Amino acid sequence: MNSFSDLGLLPSLLKSLKAQKLQRPTEIQSQAIPLMMSGQSVVGISETGSGKTLAYALPLLQKLKTLEDEGQPVTAEGNPRAIVMVPTRELGEQVSKVFKTLTHDTRLRVRTALGGMAMEQARRNTAGKFEILLATPGRLTQLMDLELIDLSDVRMLVFDEADQMMDQGFLPDFNKIYYACPKDIQMALFSATISTAVQEMINDLFKDAEVVRTQGSGKVVSSLVTKNLKVVDGKRWPLFEKLLSQPVNGGTIIFTNTREQCDKLAAEMTKKGIECAVYRGEMDKNERRSNLKKFRDGKISLLISTDLAGRGLDMDNISRVINFHLPKQMDNYLHRVGRTARAGRKGLVFNLVTERDERLITQLSKPKKSDQKAKR
Repeated sequence: MNSFSDLGLLPSLLKSLKAQKLQRPTEIQSQAIPLMMSGQSVVGISETGSGKTLAYALPLLQKLKTLEDEGQPVTAEGNPRAIVMVPTRELGEQVSKVFKTLTHDTRLRVRTALGGMAMEQARRNTAGKFEILLATPGRLTQLMDLELIDLSDVRMLVFDEADQMMDQGFLPDFNKIYYACPKDIQMALFSATISTAVQEMINDLFKDAEVVRTQGSGKVVSSLVTKNLKVVDGKRWPLFEKLLSQPVNGGTIIFTNTREQCDKLAAEMTKKGIECAVYRGEMDKNERRSNLKKFRDGKISLLISTDLAGRGLDMDNISRVINFHLPKQMDNYLHRVGRTARAGRKGLVFNLVTERDERLITQLSKPKKSDQKAKR
């Protein structure tokens, strides 16, 4: 597909896309949108930064607006027609912003019920009539238990960043939500990587889905420049300090493997007068959100994180990723480096490599097999 207008989208959606100067669909969008618009359930596997949110948001909005135009508006309170599941509040708020840029002309209503927000706020958000619910699995099941949400009219169920949700043990919530929806529901699952747990869920709940894979899935994007720096005798700091002295146009995310490593590095940087902020699990949620906002707004340029920041965060200003500690798993590496060089932009990755990391580095340098077919 050469342009969004070739996809047969409603004029209201094309108008919203034009206002954002979005004209050409990405690979995952051109593959997934026509399938979803035809009513097909889809599993989409695509590299980070490839436009997966629009790949499901556009056909979802198309379907719901068409129902409304045909004289079938939402009539009951707390009875959404589409559910989008996300793993974290931060990603939920990010996806919500994408939806709101597309609903100015369709006038469809998007509500959020996310973990980390006050329960009373979630109750207020989901009161009244609305079409789309954006939720974390745990918060949605809480609302279901309180009989504040009815899923009997849901027409589409989407799992975004499914691998991260599975990592967090949400499968029981998935099943509860799935079986509360109508049997003939259209499903979609999008992810950058497919773990064993996600594959098992696909085998169970997505038996009839069409699987689409982009050519770049499971790889780093071509606009990413990677440099491996060898750590001698465990001395990371001299290499790291030299990297920080190099000017970059944008923010830098620095990854560690554990919360303890994250805090230790932040303390060392603060001690040396280097301004930074921490973003990790098991910290005050308001502080974490505040730190992320300061980094997003450019008030600080260095964010130290665990793999929590490796999934789903989409910020235009990240020009560099530094793996102070490399992860053991390739999937985690791909998610981390996917925070930069998004949507065709260029990005830099620096890996501090010890002997323990040679296995991962060898994996990264292996030549890739011939491109997989987009469909199977």
